[in-house]
Order: sequence, then structure tokens, then C-alpha cells
Amino acid sequence: MAAVAKDGLNTAGSRTVFVLAACALGAALLAYSQTLAFAWDEGFHLLAAQLIKAGKRPYLDFVFAQTPLNAYWNAAWMRVFGESWRGIHAIDALLATAAVILAAGFVRSRFEAGGKRAWAAVLVLAGANIEVVRFGPIGQAYALSLLLMLIAFRLTVASAERDELIFAAFAGLAAGAAAGSTLLTAPAAPLLLLWMSVASLPGRRIVRGVVFVAGVLVSWTPMLALFAQSPARVLFDIFEYHMFYRRSDWPGATRHDLELFATWVESPQAILLVVLAAAGIWYASKYSGWERLRRMEFLLCGWLALGLSLYISTAHPTFVQYYLLPVPFLAIPASAGLHAVAERFAAKRPERLTAAVCALVALGTAKGIYDEREGLDWPRLEAVADKVNEVTPPGAPLYADEPTYFLAKRVPPPGNEYLSSHKLRLAADFSEFVHITPQSEFDRRIASGAYSTVETCEDETWIQQRRLEDLYRQKAGISDCMVFWDKKAAPKN
Repeated sequence: MAAVAKDGLNTAGSRTVFVLAACALGAALLAYSQTLAFAWDEGFHLLAAQLIKAGKRPYLDFVFAQTPLNAYWNAAWMRVFGESWRGIHAIDALLATAAVILAAGFVRSRFEAGGKRAWAAVLVLAGANIEVVRFGPIGQAYALSLLLMLIAFRLTVASAERDELIFAAFAGLAAGAAAGSTLLTAPAAPLLLLWMSVASLPGRRIVRGVVFVAGVLVSWTPMLALFAQSPARVLFDIFEYHMFYRRSDWPGATRHDLELFATWVESPQAILLVVLAAAGIWYASKYSGWERLRRMEFLLCGWLALGLSLYISTAHPTFVQYYLLPVPFLAIPASAGLHAVAERFAAKRPERLTAAVCALVALGTAKGIYDEREGLDWPRLEAVADKVNEVTPPGAPLYADEPTYFLAKRVPPPGNEYLSSHKLRLAADFSEFVHITPQSEFDRRIASGAYSTVETCEDETWIQQRRLEDLYRQKAGISDCMVFWDKKAAPKN
């Protein structure tokens, strides 16, 4: 295996196969995005975008425990497609596809013999990874941040290869924007900067680092503008919330994390990806015969995957979908590992081994998605929102979940934009300052009959604790959710 020649992989036929394969991946993700793709927390993100579209500002007007770029991105697309999850899903499916294409395109440009097998492996190992499929084509920040990290990676490599400062500046811009979409990608920028300084010529390291950092700062201009208006609110939402309050009212958070870490042992896809990536990095370092810069590029992928994984593991609690962010950076060296294994153990027909591995990955994801087909999704929640709009007069007070506010196009009462914030117990003045209302206050309002309608997808215990069946004459169960309306008259003294 050698560094790619300029001719062999750039024929019209090779480009056509690559484009067709990329289009097939995009079509599959797009189809999934319009049918089964759904995550509960997505409702909070789409509601935030809807509020931004209506003129509200995150942090300043409502609590938003995320960096803001993805919410503004979604709000911009809502102005194009309307306030619909379908348009946002379609865009994110294309963004996730583009991220995988950038990873596969990088590998395609680095391989000569067996190049088709190498980039095809990336398309499957990354594009058909079950967490990428589940969470890439949805309204959360995963697709946008994946694409921005891959852009930053490609530009960082190009900056070292071509010795042009413009690539370093835009690499910093993309890396900073990825962190501006979700802080889960925060390690990418310093790791890329460190690699760039090592790979650069001694006389160019400082200037290249300066323009990279300048790009990061430019990407954070929207955040800095919000920070200038209310530093305390921005710091609380983005940093203090996660550092000190994220575990509130979750006594099993530590056990949850330990159980999640244990699931990796039971995940064939995760084991295969890590083992192949380790083999690929070992091969690139010891046996490839590549020039120094080419070896360093594959090592960079390994450092990015490791740095992201370790950082994500410090989130408390953490979730399995967070680990989709290192997947493309594992898939790149994994393609080299699979290529080397196929050449070593299936020299006569290496393409068969590659095809078998890719087929197993794709079939595993297909089975996982099929097994989840009966779960809650956006079409089912649309029926819930339709019922809410049917029984709730316009402008009447409504207590509901974030997805229902979004679908019903109802403005939540102040403090109800992010239901997870209800569990926080803060000093009254500060709680009001950061737009957080505790659940106890909402419970008091529910008990007093303040809401014309109450909708919830919580379990039966939650409903019984608030005596909703005693407070409302009518109810309807739709999918896993309940709608209560027609308040009973308050008893006379």
C-alpha cells in the first residue's frame, strides 16, 4: 500500500463509482430521516430554533444549555422550509452524508492499490454505523458538528501539505464552529492546532497557529455577542449547568455511566471499529512505508478519536450517541487496517473480506433500526399535537413536552422551554434570572388549574402524583402520551 498516485483514482469510472456509492448512502439516510429518525431531546433543540425564529434569544430570553450555532442554523432553515421537523431532518441527513464523504474522500486520495476497497470501507464503517444513522439525520447538533470537524480536519491536513495560511484560517473557523454547535467537539480544535504546529515547517508554526486561533475566535462571534449582553446567563447555561447541575435529581447517574461503558463490550460494531482502527494506525506507523506527513495524517485521526472519546466520557451523565463524534476519525485508520488485513489474510480475493465486513456492519445497523420501528417518533407525536390543538383554545395556557410545543406551534410559558431544567433547585432570584422554573412551581400551577390542557409523555406514576385525572374531566391516550383537558370546577368553600 502506497501513497496515491495522481492518476489511478481519478479516472471517470472511479469518480462515478464513488459518487454513486455516496448518493446511495445519502438516499438511505434521507429516507430514514423522513420516517423513523427521532430522539426525545431533539424536541428541545427544535423548540429552541422555533423560539429563535420568533425573535427570542437563547440565554437572554430562555434557558439553553448548549452552544447556539446549531439552533441558529435550524432556525435559518425553518425560514426556508417552515417550522417542520422534516426539512431539518433532510438537511441533517445531507450534512451527515457530507461528513462521511469527506472522510471517504480523504482515504480515496491516499490509497493506490485497493483504493476502492478502502474508501468503500469508510462509507460503511462510518456511514452505516448505528449511532451515526440513529442520530445523524435529526435536529440535534451531531450532523453539523461532524461535518464541521471533518472540514477542519481536511483543511488542517491541506494547510500542512500545501503550506498555505488560508487553509489554517478556515480550519480554525470550522473547528471553532463545531464547538459552537456542541461543546462535545471541544477537543478537536486544540488537537488540530497541536498537530498543525508539529507538521509545519519551523518558520511557519507561529503564524499558522495565530491564523488558526483567529479563525476559532471569528466562529465564536455570535456567542461572544450574547456573552457581552449577559455574561452570567451565558456562563451558567453553557458551563455551570453542565459542571454542577446536570446530575440534579438523578441519583443513578454514576451507575448509568458505568453501565453505558460496559455496553461497548457488547457492541460488535464498536469492537470491530476500534480493533481495525488500532491495526490501521499500527500499520501506518510501522509497515506502510509512507512518507512522514502521510503517516502523521493517520496518527492525527487516532489522536482525534482518542481525545474526543476521553472527553466525552467525562460528561456526567454521558450517553452512547455522544460517541458517534469520533466514528469518522476511527473509520479512516480502520479502512487502512481492514485493507492491510485483507491483503495479509485474503491476498487472492481481498475484496471479499472487505465486502463481508461491510455487509456485517450494514446488516447489524439494519436489524437495530428494524427492532426500534415501534418506538415513539415524529409522526406519532404529530397525532398528539393535533389532539392538543383540537382541545386547547388559541392562546390558552398549555403545559406540554417540548416536542408538543414545537409541533403544535404553541409558545411555552416562561420557564417551560426546557423541561430538564425543572429539576434544578436554585436560589429564587437567580432561578428567575436564568429563566428556570422548578418543577414544584409547575406542579403548584397544575394543581391550581392554571393550565387549560396538560400533555405529557411521562409514566403513570408522574400522572398519578399530580392527580391529573382528578383535575380534568377528559383525557386521551395517544401512543405513549396522555392529554388531559376540560378542567373541573374548583370546589366551593
